[in-house]
Amino acid sequence: MTQLLVTTTKNIPGHPYEVIGEVFGLTTQSKNLVRNIGAGLKGLVGGEIKDYTKMLEESRDVAVNRLHDNASAMGADAVVMMRFDTGSISQDMQSVAAYGTAVRFITEDLTTDNA
Repeated sequence: MTQLLVTTTKNIPGHPYEVIGEVFGLTTQSKNLVRNIGAGLKGLVGGEIKDYTKMLEESRDVAVNRLHDNASAMGADAVVMMRFDTGSISQDMQSVAAYGTAVRFITEDLTTDNA
C-alpha cells in the first residue's frame, strides 16, 4: 500500500494542498451462525459481544484499505476530514464506510528565474 497520510482534521500543518475530490471505502459484512448463537447467549447475560466487535474491527480495516486504494488511484498524497459511518442493512448485515477528501500537496517551484 502506498504511503498516504490520512487525518480527521481539515488542515495539515506545513502542507498546503489542492482538493482532488471525495473518496470512499465501503464494506458490508454478514454475521455467521456461530456469531449469531454466541450473540444470542450473550444477550441473555449482558456484556460485550466480542465476535461482533471483531467483525466491526475487520470491517473498519477493510473500509480504510479501500479508502487508501481509492485515494491512491486518484493520485492523492493525503485524505483529510476522514470519517466513519456504520449501520445495519438487515438484522444480520453491517456496513462500514470510511470517507473523506482526497488532496494533493502543492509544492513551491524554487527554480523561478528572477533575472
